[in-house]
Amino acid sequence: MEIGQRIRELRGKKGMSLTELATRAGVAKSYISSVERGIQLNPSIQFLTKVSNVLNVNVETLINGTGDKDESQLDAEWVELAKEAAHSGVSKEQFKQFLEFQKWQRTNQ
Repeated sequence: MEIGQRIRELRGKKGMSLTELATRAGVAKSYISSVERGIQLNPSIQFLTKVSNVLNVNVETLINGTGDKDESQLDAEWVELAKEAAHSGVSKEQFKQFLEFQKWQRTNQ
């Protein structure tokens, strides 16, 4: 799989539009589009770093598909927050609803 295909796939998994990724990463939407479509085959490390930070993956994940931050490098504070939420009675469904509301709120500001 090419870098552009990985970016498109990861962006899709996050439910993120091309415009949202471009805005949050501070890069041109047209450039991301050309990378995703395989027109631009050699994006810079600066571009990959910006995009990987927004997608919450390592640059290595974009280059060769390994090193996903989501699964292998979840920091201890996030783990503790999730445990605290569970112990305080917050259900998974409530937590998912909260996350969806936060996403909605960001896109509608």
